[in-house]
Amino acid sequence: MKIPHIPVLLNDVKEQFKDIKDGYIVDCTVGYGGHSEAILEQNPDIKMICCDQDSVAIEFSKERLKRFGDRVTFENDKFSNIISKYSTLSIRGILADIGVSSLQLDDKNRGFGFNSSVLDMRMDKKSKLSAYEVVNNYSKQSLENILRDYGEVREYKKAAKRICEARKEGEISSAAELSELFKNFPSKKGINPATLIFQAIRIEVNDELGELAGLLKAIEDANLHSCRVAIISFHSLEDRIVKRVFKEFAKSCICPQGVMKCECGDNHSLGKILTKKPIVPTKEEMKKNPRSRSSKMRVFEIE
Repeated sequence: MKIPHIPVLLNDVKEQFKDIKDGYIVDCTVGYGGHSEAILEQNPDIKMICCDQDSVAIEFSKERLKRFGDRVTFENDKFSNIISKYSTLSIRGILADIGVSSLQLDDKNRGFGFNSSVLDMRMDKKSKLSAYEVVNNYSKQSLENILRDYGEVREYKKAAKRICEARKEGEISSAAELSELFKNFPSKKGINPATLIFQAIRIEVNDELGELAGLLKAIEDANLHSCRVAIISFHSLEDRIVKRVFKEFAKSCICPQGVMKCECGDNHSLGKILTKKPIVPTKEEMKKNPRSRSSKMRVFEIE
C-alpha cells in the first residue's frame, strides 16, 4: 500500500505503550493506521479499538491492518464517544493524535490545504457545517470571535473585515481563494500567512476543542484502572487543555481554595502525570517530517 501519512512521535508512542501485555488499547484517531500498526506489532497480545470520524481513513486502515484479524475493532465515530462505549472492557491504553492528517491536507477535494479547489474542512463528510458556511455566512462579529479564540490571530478584527469585504464581491468558494486574501498578512517567517486563519475555521467546523474536552471527560468518568493515556496535540489551545485537565486528574484534594481543613476525603486522584514537560519531536524527525514540528505529547497514568 502507498502510505499517505507519516505518524508523528512514533518511537515515543511505542515507548509509552511497550509494557502493556494484555487488554485493549484505544486509538481514538486511527487516521491511516501508522500508530496502531506499530503498537499491534510491538504488543502481540493486546487488541485495539480503532476509531476515526473520517470514513476514508477508516477504510484505508481496515485494509492496512487486516492482517491482524480480530485483534482490531473499527469504529467510524467521533472520538469523544468511544471511551464510554467500550468502558466495560479492560482498556489499558488510550492514544489520541488530535491533528489533521496528511491525506486530508493533501487532498484538494477536502478543503484543508491552502491550494484546495473547495472550501470544506470537514473531518466527517456527513457533518452539516463546512468552512464554506463559516466563511460566507457567519457575521463579522462571529468571525472575529473564531479568529481570536481558535486561531489566536492578533489582528483578528482586520482579518474578519477582509473576509467580509471580499465576500461582498461574490462568494468565497475555495480554500485557495481564502488563502489568497491573506497572502500579505503578518506571519512568522516560513509560515503561510493564512495558517492561523485556516486553523480557526477548521476548529469551528469540527468542534475540535469540544471534542477534546468530551474525550477527557469520558476518560474521567469511565472508572478505568491501570491505563496509560497519551494525547498528541498540534497547537497551544489543545495543549493547554490537556495540560490543565491532566493536572486536575492528578489532584487528590478537590476542596475549594481557602478551606482550612480538607473535607473531600483527599482521595480523588486518578493517577499521575508522566510528562512534566511535553514530549516533542527530535530535530531528525522534524527534518524528515516537517508537519511534526508543532506536535506535543502529554502522558498520564491512571492507577
